[in-house]
Amino acid sequence: MSRLSELAAIVGERHAVAGEELRARPQDFWNNMPTVALGLVKPGSVAEVSAVLAYCDRHAQPVIVEGGRTNLVHATRGTPETLLMSMERLNTIAPPDADGMTVEAEAGVILETLQNKVQQAGLRFGLDLGGRGSAMVGGLLSTNAGGFQAMRYGVARDQVLGLECVLANGTVLSHLVPYTKDNTGYDLRNLFIGAEGTLGVITKAVLRLHPLPRTVNTALLAFDSFVGVTAALRSMRENLQGTLSSFEIMWREFYDFNVEALCPASPPLPIGSPFYVLCEAEGFSEEADAERFEAVMASLLEEGYAADIVVAQSSRQRGELWRIREEFEPEVKFFQTMIDFDISLPISAMEQFARDAEALLARDIPENLGLHIIGHLGDGNLHVTTGLTSPERKPEVQRLIYGLIAQYRGSISAEHGIGLAKKNYLGHSRSAGEIAAMRAIKAALDPNGILNPGKIF
Repeated sequence: MSRLSELAAIVGERHAVAGEELRARPQDFWNNMPTVALGLVKPGSVAEVSAVLAYCDRHAQPVIVEGGRTNLVHATRGTPETLLMSMERLNTIAPPDADGMTVEAEAGVILETLQNKVQQAGLRFGLDLGGRGSAMVGGLLSTNAGGFQAMRYGVARDQVLGLECVLANGTVLSHLVPYTKDNTGYDLRNLFIGAEGTLGVITKAVLRLHPLPRTVNTALLAFDSFVGVTAALRSMRENLQGTLSSFEIMWREFYDFNVEALCPASPPLPIGSPFYVLCEAEGFSEEADAERFEAVMASLLEEGYAADIVVAQSSRQRGELWRIREEFEPEVKFFQTMIDFDISLPISAMEQFARDAEALLARDIPENLGLHIIGHLGDGNLHVTTGLTSPERKPEVQRLIYGLIAQYRGSISAEHGIGLAKKNYLGHSRSAGEIAAMRAIKAALDPNGILNPGKIF
């Protein structure tokens, strides 16, 4: 009996897929290369996950866990010897607890499904990102995803109260507590959040919820200086009474490009300003929130921080503004060989970093196709993207930009993880001692090295 057949006996024949069949499937959302693997299994319970991992540990069988397959760092890329394990069948959401403001969700629950479920109960899940229609809870937690509202609600780690996880040898660790205060020894939960499936397999979580805002006010602002941008952020934090949920910056080159690609005849604000910000505030008093938001926007113009502002007057206009920030298809096509960086920096360093990056590329890679910079300014996260007509010099671009990030003592990965794409540069953000400690934890929890081998380091 083959290894895949023995695993099929655990999960059921129809929930096991041979490697030959997988080759017709793209590797992930961002990569059209065929999926390469020994096979794929789809367990339907934590007991089946445990049994699969125990079998794989006994046979030194490498395992890669799949969620929505929208990761950006090749974290689920395998080899002909790798077993893929999809969490898609673990997709149950318990009824939300409106009093405790929590919900228990399995790893295969899609983010948008979770958002809609808790919204029906008058609650909000504090994580949102562009891949909401495919990203799964397990993947979000395994990569410690960030997104558009991290400034207000925090990253994925901040949404988790309790966690259920299966170790490489099949041991189930279930600590599904629905409360915040729990000082009972080591916080094992946080070992697995952000570990990209290298330490254990997340199967279920108790997630923190928030009251569902009843109002949303959105504006697009143009700025003549970065000083104006940071002054506007301070003003909004002080004067919007805790309702500011998003503060998304776009450098001119990205904004102008996307406006020309998406709405050249009717741009919401004219192109050509050095910086643009899409901001959003969500609150609980319709009349008061709108008045406060418009007053703050007016003060930004009066004080000379912002050069121009448009406030969305309808949900349709709000969607059009967000489309400029969220739509990447024109950029992907334009850059041909796309090279993107997901970084964190002190806000005070961002403007000079951008200038240095542009100068480095102009000097050493003059054939680059431009530099697009956007990001979640309020939490210090920038997305920096360039492109080439062919991939030969991509490693040179990466060395230049990652080296610059190291000079600024920034993070080479703000919210996308390390995977395969960034592991050669982990030392730019983490010391040798820290990496050695990570390796020791990996060796202790996965001594046979079966979980997502070769990722992170």
